Amino acid sequence: MKDNYQPIGVFDSGYGGLTILKSIIEQLPQYDYIYLGDNARTPYGSRSFDVVYEYTRQAVMKLFSMGCQLVILACNTASAKALRTIQQNDLPLFDPSRRVLGVIRPSIEKIPQYTKTGHVGVLGTTGTVLSNSYPLEINKIAGDRIIVTQEACPMWVPLVENDETSNPAADYFVRKNITNLFNKDPEIDTVILGCTHYPLLLPAIIKYLPDDVLLIEQGPIVAESLADYLVRHPEINQKCSKAGSRRFLTTESVQNFEPRASMFLGSPVNAEKIHL
Repeated sequence: MKDNYQPIGVFDSGYGGLTILKSIIEQLPQYDYIYLGDNARTPYGSRSFDVVYEYTRQAVMKLFSMGCQLVILACNTASAKALRTIQQNDLPLFDPSRRVLGVIRPSIEKIPQYTKTGHVGVLGTTGTVLSNSYPLEINKIAGDRIIVTQEACPMWVPLVENDETSNPAADYFVRKNITNLFNKDPEIDTVILGCTHYPLLLPAIIKYLPDDVLLIEQGPIVAESLADYLVRHPEINQKCSKAGSRRFLTTESVQNFEPRASMFLGSPVNAEKIHL
């Protein structure tokens, strides 16, 4: 690679972050990107805070070693369980000029503008729901004005990763979890998809979501937030190289990674295997 190669790193425990990367590339195609999926150790959702932090820290440091000045944690679990510790404890010691950003904060910053009833739902993995990151972050922005109700959807990720989104089982579990969410709070008028896998279930989600409910997808929002961040932080923007290259890394076998990654990204993926 050239000496001035300083891509934007995008990390996820598996494949879901590719839906975030897809939206980012659509909005900011000029930048160089490295995607790193820790597929050998996925899923992160059921792991402890300490383990998720350590795995995420290893991935971030790997991306830093490859020239990244900015890393996006395109994983709700990593954003919930590791982002703050990395920002507060690791960056000041390693390199205070580098940045690590998550996907949760951008996803909820405009929620107060979206909801009319003040009742918001979150569909997420068990790990993200148990972390309470969405209610906590929304509370920081809106206080008690917004009531957040969560529903864990443990079967959604396996359905997506096994390419079973058109299976009747997908409809069953999507309908079940959405029904559960609205049984908890019928006044919900805004729903956040709190997992980067979930866009691949959109046809089923839209089918069972009430027509008058606003659905918030993370990809376009995170991409818009990143574009705004780079404008507000020219010192970071200037460091990011802009040759339009894409590189894909996995801790699993390339043969296992490439077909699924191509499905998530919507275009062919050629990957390299690495060790963390």
